[in-house]
Amino acid sequence: MSGFGGQLPNPDGTFRRERLEAAFAGGVDWAPFLISRGEHPVGFAFVRAIGGPVRVLNSFFVVRGARRAGAGLRAVREVVRRHPGEWEVAFQDGYPGAVRFWRRVAGELAPGMWSQERRPVPGRAGLAPDVWISFRCPGP
Repeated sequence: MSGFGGQLPNPDGTFRRERLEAAFAGGVDWAPFLISRGEHPVGFAFVRAIGGPVRVLNSFFVVRGARRAGAGLRAVREVVRRHPGEWEVAFQDGYPGAVRFWRRVAGELAPGMWSQERRPVPGRAGLAPDVWISFRCPGP
């Protein structure tokens, strides 16, 4: 997201860590997933509200070298298969790759049964609203 939003790292070279720490803190409301291709880690997904009525795919990343090869779609399928039910994912409308990807994901996982809306970013009045896609994935 730094390339998209112009964020710079902290003085120690890191970016925000809140989601990373929450996902690995062992709490029952979060679940971290490592995305791999063979023996190679190629991305991650963090899910929050895992036990709630609506799960949120809070963070999702695939390295450029693994994009457009199906790793992201396979990862999302696996994550929602493990936790069927209502899902939401947010992304920025100004990031064309994310727009195409998440609409494709919703269309494949919930054909004709997904919705999209814009919501303000909490506490960030100067930012454009996030786009939220909502869909339901039935159990096995």
